[in-house]
Amino acid sequence: MIVGAGAVGVAAAAWPTGAEAQVGPGAPGTPMPGDRAASAGLAGIADALLADWPEAALSLGIDKGERIALRGRLADRSAAADRARAGRCATHLTALKRIDRRGLSPAVAMDVDTTEAAHALADEGWRTMPVGEVAVLNPSASFRNSPYLVSQLGGAYADVPDLLENKHEVAGAADAEAYLARLDQYARALDGETARIRADAAAGAVPPVLVIDLTMGQLQGIRATPVADWAIVATFAAKCTKAGLPPRHAEQAARLCAARIAPALDRQIAAFAAMRPGASAVPGLWQRPGGGGWYRWLVKAATTTNETPEAIHALGLEQNRAINAEIDTLLKAQGLTRGTVGERLSALSTRPDLVFSNDDAGRAKLLAYLNGRIADIRTRLPRAFGSPVKGSLLIKRVPPAIQDGAPNGYAGPGSMDGSQPGLYYINLKTTATWPRYSLPTLCYHEGLPGHIWQGEYSYRLPLIRSLLAFNAYSEGWALYAEQLASELGVYDDDPLGRIGYLQSMNFRACRLVVDTGMHARRWTFEQALAWFQAATGMPAVQLTAELQRYAAMPGQACGYKMGHNEINRLRGKAQAALGARYDLKAFDDVVVGTGNVPLTLLERVVDRYVAGAGAGAGARG
Repeated sequence: MIVGAGAVGVAAAAWPTGAEAQVGPGAPGTPMPGDRAASAGLAGIADALLADWPEAALSLGIDKGERIALRGRLADRSAAADRARAGRCATHLTALKRIDRRGLSPAVAMDVDTTEAAHALADEGWRTMPVGEVAVLNPSASFRNSPYLVSQLGGAYADVPDLLENKHEVAGAADAEAYLARLDQYARALDGETARIRADAAAGAVPPVLVIDLTMGQLQGIRATPVADWAIVATFAAKCTKAGLPPRHAEQAARLCAARIAPALDRQIAAFAAMRPGASAVPGLWQRPGGGGWYRWLVKAATTTNETPEAIHALGLEQNRAINAEIDTLLKAQGLTRGTVGERLSALSTRPDLVFSNDDAGRAKLLAYLNGRIADIRTRLPRAFGSPVKGSLLIKRVPPAIQDGAPNGYAGPGSMDGSQPGLYYINLKTTATWPRYSLPTLCYHEGLPGHIWQGEYSYRLPLIRSLLAFNAYSEGWALYAEQLASELGVYDDDPLGRIGYLQSMNFRACRLVVDTGMHARRWTFEQALAWFQAATGMPAVQLTAELQRYAAMPGQACGYKMGHNEINRLRGKAQAALGARYDLKAFDDVVVGTGNVPLTLLERVVDRYVAGAGAGAGARG
């Protein structure tokens, strides 16, 4: 049975408070008197989140059994639904704050503290930024906080087709009917967003021209494609045929798309077109009414720290200088001595022997190369982890229909039961974006031991911990995964690959500079691009897409290096405290095994590990 918001409120009222909790030793693995009630309350919150965002149940493969009602649902994207979610967040936050942690074991206390931190961050977001999307509690896209609800990076027009095409399997008539139910709700999701887009624009949250143009271009591209050729129609027809179903299901899907979804897409296109005459070419939030406050919260959400944009900007400049000094040494060892580091890297990235041909054959070779890097790193991971997961993944090209606005690479873990692999997407609009030496580190970031690897560890935890994610931990871990791969020797015979790895790290440090530069220091897009290219030597086409992303989703790019810095700081702290007792596998197991947490809670986990002298204490609290 689905536990709705009302039932959650009842469960929360029964959680242990200061008057009820009993104090005990609280050793890891030792149940405490308050554990059962707290865990039940957290399970109720998890079901409430799934009811708000049913797509997550499909992605995790848990829209079955008592959750079967979620099988044919999509999230309600209307303003009324968003206000209701904000209200439930405030109610849950109040209940979470009342729990006396003295009555909980460390593992359950960590679950409660993590859930409270997520709700507190979301609650602050709804109060601080009353436009766009506060996505902190959205299990499918917790990183996508932005004053712009729909952009080239996402919205129903991109999210729903991706979900239906890649996640919704059809084994029988019931699955087909659930698919059709989701198609029917797809039109309502579009219209819910469109109404909010118009209201946000009236409140001053008009996206910059570049975001409007990219988003409209993708929407118009979908509309220019005949409905019969839409992937959500064609792949559904193929799935139905494979399941032995009659053609009426696919025919109904085509009718729904033509009669309901296409007109809803037209209405969203019209909303963007109406905004464009009054839109600014300036990408920075500083120019929007309330934008300064919005940006400070967005940076806090992205980094789970209280660092100011000014401090983050300075840190990025410092780390850029340090990493470029190391790259300079490696470039000189390759005989590349003339010009700045950025100029030499830029020249290297266009060397013919390092670039795949920009055609189908070249793309196929590039994908094969990525799969080879994944196969290689699998053989090395037992040296870094004592309790490994399977790391099931599939590498796919970003669909051409959305490649103009999509990130260069992204990934997510598969289903909890293992029936669906994790998906690692790479944008192959042009292979010029990807010189060969830049690709290995991308595999370690997105795949193993990065996002897909880390996500599977969360499936060992209570459901609420699989649903909640924090940008700085997620992206910090993925950068740490790049570092681990280097430490495991993947570049011992590949000096150019090591340069690519350091360029990737430098790229993330430079994100701290350009994101804050545009949104807090009033940099123009052109100013940011010129600095970015000089500092990284990466292709202009790639960096242009990156800056377009930061314009649409301010602050998010700051989470990567901030998270990576903190994981390394804590590793150094553990090494200093433990000396000869320090063990890399034990440390990595603790950091990845504790699950996705705010940076403010991660230190507690590592301190408990240190106190236990690496004996396993703290991996779950």
